[in-house]
Amino acid sequence: MVGPNFHPPPPPTVQTYTPSSLPAATASVPGPGGGAQRFVYGAFVDKAWWTLFGSPELDALEAEALRANPTLSSVQAALRQTRETWLAQRAALFPTVALQANVTSAKNSFTLAPPLSSNSQIYTLYTGQFALSYVADVFGGVRRQIEASAAQAENQRFQTDAAYLTLTANVASAALQLAGLNDQLAETEAVIAADRQSLGVTARQRRFGQAAGADVAAARASLEQAEQLAPPLQKQIDQQRDLLADLLGRPPSLAPTDRLRLTQFRLPAELPVTLPADLVRRRPDVLAAEANVHVASAQVGVAVAARLPSFTIDGALGGVSTAIPTLLSNGNNLWSIGGGIAQTIFDAGALRHKEKAARAALAQAMEQYRVTILAGLQNTADVLQAIVDDARTLEHADAAYAAAADSLRISREEFAHGQVGALSLLTAQTAMSQARVTLVQARAARYQDTVALYQALGGDWSSNQAQAEAQTAVPRP
Repeated sequence: MVGPNFHPPPPPTVQTYTPSSLPAATASVPGPGGGAQRFVYGAFVDKAWWTLFGSPELDALEAEALRANPTLSSVQAALRQTRETWLAQRAALFPTVALQANVTSAKNSFTLAPPLSSNSQIYTLYTGQFALSYVADVFGGVRRQIEASAAQAENQRFQTDAAYLTLTANVASAALQLAGLNDQLAETEAVIAADRQSLGVTARQRRFGQAAGADVAAARASLEQAEQLAPPLQKQIDQQRDLLADLLGRPPSLAPTDRLRLTQFRLPAELPVTLPADLVRRRPDVLAAEANVHVASAQVGVAVAARLPSFTIDGALGGVSTAIPTLLSNGNNLWSIGGGIAQTIFDAGALRHKEKAARAALAQAMEQYRVTILAGLQNTADVLQAIVDDARTLEHADAAYAAAADSLRISREEFAHGQVGALSLLTAQTAMSQARVTLVQARAARYQDTVALYQALGGDWSSNQAQAEAQTAVPRP
């Protein structure tokens, strides 16, 4: 076959994702989402990685999404389409045989010689024949086109894997985001309740002359500031539920109503870190880009073959008679066989420029493959560093929360003994409320980072790929 033979590009030679080594384990604090996470180098992502969060609610959401998400059904249909296209293209390797049958009734002019041996001018003719045509693939142009179709089917298969990975990651991310928002709303409601209680105490003290009017105004302002935080959080919760309903293939009116909390999830203690050389064989986007390179490589062969001679063979076998029973009798049968060769002599350089365009497309596909690899390495590096940094953030947020709790406790004791005014107590309460919300956000971020890592490493869709190959019979290029 003319044209270049495809060889998978070599994997990256780097051994790490970040300039400096990652710690063996992340920081740890008590509470949900606060456990230490250890990096396991050379490990791969579990297929059903979301089960590592230990949440039956999340498992049920993932199962429903994989069963009912319309986007997933769409890419599966696209995969079937590319498989059928490949099968249709593969048929070009074989001869085409057609059955032709005709019946003609006519009256011939007496001016003309009779068309029949019986000299009858009125006749009915029955014609039946098999017609065969075959294009000899001497230079491999047809086989290169079949190769390109197989690579396109392979590309769609990896896009299907990417759709699986994206869907499961989005469901997990949405569920964890919803749980984090619910926790933030619960903390905000607790702050509102505390501020409302403080306002009542300050108002009573004002009636007995133990607090100034400014203290009451400050308490009321603190309550209003806390209460204005609840509606935006509820808005985000509603939007997140709508997003989750969309991922599950439901209308918004049937969005999940369960109030998820971070305590319903377990932070995985061990995190796989697939090596860069293995990453490019597991990320669907990288594999899809490699399949595009294969398509472009095969198209170069198609373009080269188009500039060379083409060879065809045609034949026919059948018979003609005035009666169907004698259609194939001796003397009425007919046959023909012939061959042809065609070569473009002048096309103003069209085929030559098409070959150059195909080679340019191959160069572009190679560079796009490199871009995809670099983006995958960057994505993984960002997530790994985020896991380390967000663990440290949580450590500081937990310390800040403990300090704010101590400050509030001291302020309450001093306020009860008349050593400080209401303004000092309100300031400590505000600091405490901010620390509580920040702590919840930091806990939720660690769950989100873990989901992002599983997605960055490409998941594990080997069984899906095997199933797709069994269903579509698309060969691996």
